[in-house]
Amino acid sequence: MSVKIRLQRHGKKGKPFYWIVAADARAKRDGRFLEKLGTYNPNTNPATVNLDVDGAVKWLQNGAQPTDTAKTILSYKGAMLKNHLVGGVRKGALTEEQAEEKFQAWLEEKAGKVASKEENVAKVKSEAKAKALEAEKAVNEARVAAAVEEAAPEVVEEVVAEEATPEVVAEEAAPEVVEEAAPEVVAEEAAPEVVEEAAPEVVAEEVTPEEAAEEKKEESAE
Repeated sequence: MSVKIRLQRHGKKGKPFYWIVAADARAKRDGRFLEKLGTYNPNTNPATVNLDVDGAVKWLQNGAQPTDTAKTILSYKGAMLKNHLVGGVRKGALTEEQAEEKFQAWLEEKAGKVASKEENVAKVKSEAKAKALEAEKAVNEARVAAAVEEAAPEVVEEVVAEEATPEVVAEEAAPEVVEEAAPEVVAEEAAPEVVEEAAPEVVAEEVTPEEAAEEKKEESAE
C-alpha cells in the first residue's frame, strides 16, 4: 500500500486549518487517514505548526512520501533532517548520540530564528499601532479646532456685551430723552395754524352793511 503524508483541510470558510495525516494514496484528500501526525494553522504570523516528529520519521522510514506542502512543513519542524540522521545511524556513519546532538543543535538554531521573526512581527505591529494612534490624535485635534472656530463668534458677542461701558449706554439712551421733549416743540410749531384758521372770522366781522348791499347789487346785475 502506497502511503502519503499530506494535509487534510478543516476550519471555517476563509480561515482554513489543516491536519497533517498519513493516509492511503488512493483515499480522498479529506477522507479516511491512517494516522494524524499534527496540525498546521496558516492564519497566524508566523504559521503555527504542531508535529509529532518521531511519528513522521517512522512513516518516512517505512516509505511514505510527503506532498510538496507537507514536505515543507516537515522540513520546518526538522522531521526531514531527523530522517536523514536516522538513515546515517543505520548505515553506521554516526552514532545515535551524535545524531541526537546534531538534531538538538539544529532545533536551538531554529528556535532562535523563529523568536527573531516573532520579535520583528511584534515590532512592526507596535509601530503600526503607534502610527494609527497618532493619526487618530491628529483627526481629533482638527475636530476640536473646527469646533472652536465655529463657536468663536458667539464668544466674541458675549465678551462685547459684558465689556460695554456706562458712557456707551448713556449715549444710546440720549435719543429717547430728545424724543420725549419733542411734543412741546410740535405744540409751538402748531400755533400759526390756529391763527390762520381764525383769520376768516375776523374778516367777516369787518365787512359793513353798505358794502354787503353793494356786493348783492353787483351779483344780481350779473
